[in-house]
Amino acid sequence: MKNSLGRVESVLVLGGTSDIATATVEALIGRGTRRVVLAGRDRGRLNQRAETLRALGAEVDVHEFEALDFDAHVGVIDSVWDQHGDIDLVLLAVGALGHPDTDERDPGAVVDVIGTGFTGAASVGVATAERMRTQGHGTIVVLSSVAGERVRRANFVYGSTKAGLDGFFLGLGESLRGTGVHVMVVRPGFVHTAMTAGMKPAPLAVGPERVAADIVRGLERGSELVWSPPTMRPLMSVMRHIPRAVFRRLPI
Repeated sequence: MKNSLGRVESVLVLGGTSDIATATVEALIGRGTRRVVLAGRDRGRLNQRAETLRALGAEVDVHEFEALDFDAHVGVIDSVWDQHGDIDLVLLAVGALGHPDTDERDPGAVVDVIGTGFTGAASVGVATAERMRTQGHGTIVVLSSVAGERVRRANFVYGSTKAGLDGFFLGLGESLRGTGVHVMVVRPGFVHTAMTAGMKPAPLAVGPERVAADIVRGLERGSELVWSPPTMRPLMSVMRHIPRAVFRRLPI
């Protein structure tokens, strides 16, 4: 449960090696979070992240989680709840950038990117929502992207997963109104992380710590949608309304 000051005491990260998720949990620990569960596919990297968070004073446990193993999702969520009790906040940070230059010609690669970034996220998101609905409280934070706001030719496979993810969880949030469970969708722009290493930064690029700060601020405000940085909101509003004939000629 949240403590007497309304601070988050327990967090589950699905996609526990995410740089943005790690920065967010670090910020939350600084505000009173004490129990953290990291779930992901790379046990070695999860253990490294766990040690970093333990050094900040949190109790940290590690669970195996594979976004593409849809049949196992309910079991993973049930295991976390059964072992740790109520979870205040679930941070859903799963996704795969893939290889934009080649994925569009490879059906298997497309299935992996979409299966991880949309189908897997939606599946485990519903399992999470059901446990939170039962406990009567909780927040699901979903890392989406401005890439889904208007899908670009250059990364349309990845962008389409974020477009679907965004719409699904905004809809899930509406379905949970009145249950005590809240959904917050986060739309970062370009973020300097391990996933984007070597890529040319887009305008308004930020580090994971800035996204984490925007997430924490959104939690404090009870926001349903967070842009990071906030200046992405008016920029993407303009981008969304550019005629397609013009949009396809833009160097983006």
